[in-house]
Amino acid sequence: MNALRNKVSLIGRLGRDPEMITFDSGKSLTRFSMATHQKYKSKNGEWNEDIQWHNVSAWGALGKRMNDILSKGKKIIVEGRLIHQTYENKNGERKNRTVVEANEFMLFDPLAHNEQDQNQAEA
Repeated sequence: MNALRNKVSLIGRLGRDPEMITFDSGKSLTRFSMATHQKYKSKNGEWNEDIQWHNVSAWGALGKRMNDILSKGKKIIVEGRLIHQTYENKNGERKNRTVVEANEFMLFDPLAHNEQDQNQAEA
């Protein structure tokens, strides 16, 4: 192992449309939420589903592409790093949150891949 890295990969669906903010400096930031889920069998043999929500952000050109292409419900793969943020809410309470700062993404549509594979096999 060359180095220890802060790296995360998620496969999930967007919970809301991306929102892009452009700052006075000209930099832009795109944010959205995405859900991941995992199915597992409980001790008594019942299937359960664990859904986790993640905040995702992307800067600059990547964020602009995400804002242009993505929408609520789209299934994507996101890769990036975890950022821990501290802020004060409206009541003055100190809050923490974790954000995935994306450095790349890909639309994930297995049906399109299956149809494409089938079309290539028939050709």
